[in-house]
Amino acid sequence: MPLRQLQFVAKIISTESTVVASKDQISCDLEGEAAILNLKNGTYFGLDPVGATIWSLIVQPRRVVEIRDALIDQFDVEAERCSRDLLQLLGELHAHGLIQVLDEPAPDDRGSHSCAALRC
Repeated sequence: MPLRQLQFVAKIISTESTVVASKDQISCDLEGEAAILNLKNGTYFGLDPVGATIWSLIVQPRRVVEIRDALIDQFDVEAERCSRDLLQLLGELHAHGLIQVLDEPAPDDRGSHSCAALRC
């Protein structure tokens, strides 16, 4: 998927958005990492331990700010970087149909985000 499309998806997710794992996937824990299968297209995805922590938090609908705060409490990361990387990962998960965004931010909250620490 072109980067331009991933940036567009990331724009619709803000720290005030509520996200949840899609019903069109199955996942499992692999020694602290996560494996996710998109049931619609048969594609597997892997998440590192930080990504797996995020995944475990979105089994139930959760606001992005709550996920960010939980990560800051658990890991040694600055709030700004955590928000940026979290929004990027969530944008990628959304682009691949693995999460749903239950509400979208106001237009003035939108912006592009880059990923440095998390992988999908």
